Amino acid sequence: MVELSEAAARLDLTTSGVGIAALVVFLLAYAVVIGEEYLHLRKSKPVLIAAGVIWALIGWRYAQAADAATDPAAKLALTQFAEQMVRHNLLEYAELFLFLLAAMTYINSMEERGVFDALRGWLVSRGFSLRSLFWITGALAFCISPIADNLTTALLMGAVVLSVGVGNPRFVIVSLISIVVAANAGGAFSPFGDITTLMVWQKGLIPFTGFFALFLPSLVNWLVPAAIMSTAVGEGRPAPITDQMRLQPGAFVIVGLFLLTIAATVSVHQFLHLPPVLGMMTGLGALKLYGWTLQRTAIREIAVRAERHSVDSDNPFEVVSHAGAEREPFDVFKRLEKAEWDTLMFFYGVILCVGGLGAIGYLEALSQVAYGGFGATKANIAIGVLSALIDNIPVMFAVLSMQPPMDTGQWLLVTLTAGVGGSLLSIGSAAGVALMGQARGTYTFMAHLKWSWAIALGYVASIWVHFLVNGALFTGVAVR
Repeated sequence: MVELSEAAARLDLTTSGVGIAALVVFLLAYAVVIGEEYLHLRKSKPVLIAAGVIWALIGWRYAQAADAATDPAAKLALTQFAEQMVRHNLLEYAELFLFLLAAMTYINSMEERGVFDALRGWLVSRGFSLRSLFWITGALAFCISPIADNLTTALLMGAVVLSVGVGNPRFVIVSLISIVVAANAGGAFSPFGDITTLMVWQKGLIPFTGFFALFLPSLVNWLVPAAIMSTAVGEGRPAPITDQMRLQPGAFVIVGLFLLTIAATVSVHQFLHLPPVLGMMTGLGALKLYGWTLQRTAIREIAVRAERHSVDSDNPFEVVSHAGAEREPFDVFKRLEKAEWDTLMFFYGVILCVGGLGAIGYLEALSQVAYGGFGATKANIAIGVLSALIDNIPVMFAVLSMQPPMDTGQWLLVTLTAGVGGSLLSIGSAAGVALMGQARGTYTFMAHLKWSWAIALGYVASIWVHFLVNGALFTGVAVR
């Protein structure tokens, strides 16, 4: 937290020219983010620039105030306040960045070892009916996303649907919509399933097992629209695909290491009361060490096959470089390179932008209007709807920055609504945006919008079920 007294140093800039200018910069940057699909401009670029501009404006205003102050203590507080606020936001981003980098590296490693291809190959070779595939891909998306992220899950299941749905656009559209809803819903009841749940867990507002209370509401959120959309799938059975997908050496070990990493991460946070990122980074170290053994084994095998080549060196790396490799050895650093760097940089921009708006005073004012005026329940439900238009990450980070006094039931409610609200529109979640690119021309904004009414029914039903099954958690007692 900020070391100096905020009451002594904070300036209310909400009505000042600096505050208004910062708000305009953020809104313009986010308008560009929303138009990413049409502008073909990566979403990290505008928010990175906006973060720098916003904090430059804040720093300039505090520097002016410090120059005008006559009391030495006040001058020092004003001079250091903006810097300490930035460092506080950077610390929050650093924990999130390292956590996600480790998780993404594991997911990329499993992909490189053929784990996801093998699953996809098994599904498309079973000869399931179209209706069965509709339900299977949705159910798998719901079950996989709590462990992997919703983006990876959606792309994996989307590849299955596109493989078997050639020539049947109606099946492809409803199946992809079901996958988006299922992936977002599945991620809502696990700290690892979505960035929003991860942020809530890292804040210590809900314990690891506490998220499981959202399992039934999340399941209902997917089942209601899925049951409605299943009537549009139609009959038929795609031609079976007999291609065999082979797992690369070490695939199952890497899956096991990932599960052990998750267990270690939970243990570090629950029992040692240390940041979860320590467990993830330790697990990344284990992956790198195992990757080294895979690489050495592959190099030795290649060197044996290359013995007939004349190379004046006893170094197996020299032999490989001259003889060439039939299969590239596992390299964990290349898996690191394939992390979603645009997404990681986007998080930096969002956290710094929202943190800047909080330093100006806008988040406190918004909290008073939303949570003080309308009440926590209405505000949390509205946040879910808002996340369909604005990415749920800045929305949730804003709520966490506001820190409104809410009981566990309300924190679970906003976690649920922010997680599943993005399903209402195709642009409301990373899963939807990714599938629009994967199935360009078939799965579109308007195709998704035609079924938004069914998704909205699932959204309302999930909230109702949450109040029904988790009513005891709504104590009305403020929780910090």
